[in-house]
Amino acid sequence: MICMRLTFLSLIFLLFSSANAGSTVQDIRVWSENDKTRVVLDLTESVNHNIFTLQRPERLVIDLKDSRLSKSFNKRTKKVGFVNSIRSAMRPNGELRVVLDLSERVIARSFRAGPNTKYGDRLVIDLVRPQNVTTVKSVDEDYQSRRNIIIAVDAGHGGRDPGAVGRKSHEKDINLAISKELARRINAEQGMQALLIRKSDVFIELRDRISKARDNKADLFISIHADAFHDSRANGASVFALNLKGANDEAARQLQRRETSQVSVGGVSLHDKDEILASVLLDLSQKESLSVSLDVGAKISREMSRVTNMHSKEIKQKSFLVLKAPDIPSILVETGFISNRADEKKLRSKKHQEKLASALLAGIKSYFYANPPPDSKIAYNLRNKSSTQLQHIIVRGDTISQIAERYNVSPSAIRRLNNLSNDKIRVGQTLNIPQVAGG
Repeated sequence: MICMRLTFLSLIFLLFSSANAGSTVQDIRVWSENDKTRVVLDLTESVNHNIFTLQRPERLVIDLKDSRLSKSFNKRTKKVGFVNSIRSAMRPNGELRVVLDLSERVIARSFRAGPNTKYGDRLVIDLVRPQNVTTVKSVDEDYQSRRNIIIAVDAGHGGRDPGAVGRKSHEKDINLAISKELARRINAEQGMQALLIRKSDVFIELRDRISKARDNKADLFISIHADAFHDSRANGASVFALNLKGANDEAARQLQRRETSQVSVGGVSLHDKDEILASVLLDLSQKESLSVSLDVGAKISREMSRVTNMHSKEIKQKSFLVLKAPDIPSILVETGFISNRADEKKLRSKKHQEKLASALLAGIKSYFYANPPPDSKIAYNLRNKSSTQLQHIIVRGDTISQIAERYNVSPSAIRRLNNLSNDKIRVGQTLNIPQVAGG
């Protein structure tokens, strides 16, 4: 493997642009192996981007929205794989344009990667020789026509409602910090998109939170909270789903409203349905949503137990109003007890917030990679193994068996795909994950 790193720092440019830039490209790394060249842009935060190729001469253009450079990429570099050199310029619309001068025609695929133990946010671009350019273009267009899986992330409380109050913090602030971190990580995932119900310290009515998720066709609603109890010894995280009584109460309410307002479930209007049919539709939708909620909740609880103590490892069921959407799988996560001194200290820690967000994302991915919506990009990728390869970067504490459980595959399948003779792995190592059957 050949690797190059561009290390030219433009201090004046950095000082000039840092106040305005949404993201900064800190470094670019290029390496090549097995007829594939990988280009990685190290970023201060995830960024929207667009890539396209130009011919005669062959070039790959990368446009980064609201971004700046911290280093100069304009100098000629030693050829690595398909990349002869790298150039850059700022466009009048404020986009950063990076141009890769290429040695031959290639197919480029890009994806965003979230932080790991070694690197922060990254934009990853893989360059490969085209076998059939027309076919690949058709596949790419088909992929782009698919939708992202929408995860509604609800930071509990806010504004005039502080939630529980700890010795040094308010619940609403902790909820928002964890929610923002989770949303950032979701947006870095290929085929996923986060919907932050509140982005700042504002108060939103509970039913309005559900309505916002429904209006944006969310596939999952996850409400982030911190618990409190009069006994300060109570500690640990918990995961909740709606109980059947709460579901039945909401069903009765929706049926009562259907004749006077446009009530729909799963995109199907109940306004013009008789009571029996409307009741059946509601019942079917609620049972499916509750089943998914319990499944997602179990996976999230399992992942959270790896990074924090659990008040309860079993999924609890209560009649929380934010869980009552009959057509959206919904869970509520209590990340710890703000009334417990040790828990509060951890919840105020950015490092612990990041661990919680990582665990929440792992649980969400575990469910949706096993049960992707048929019209989603993830479902398409799983059906077309060549379009993307699911990968896992090893972090401290990972084992082959834990990774297999997380992605619903067997340890032996992971070993076979990665040519491993045993279960020895190292931090920073990238493992290819076998594609899940079905999709």
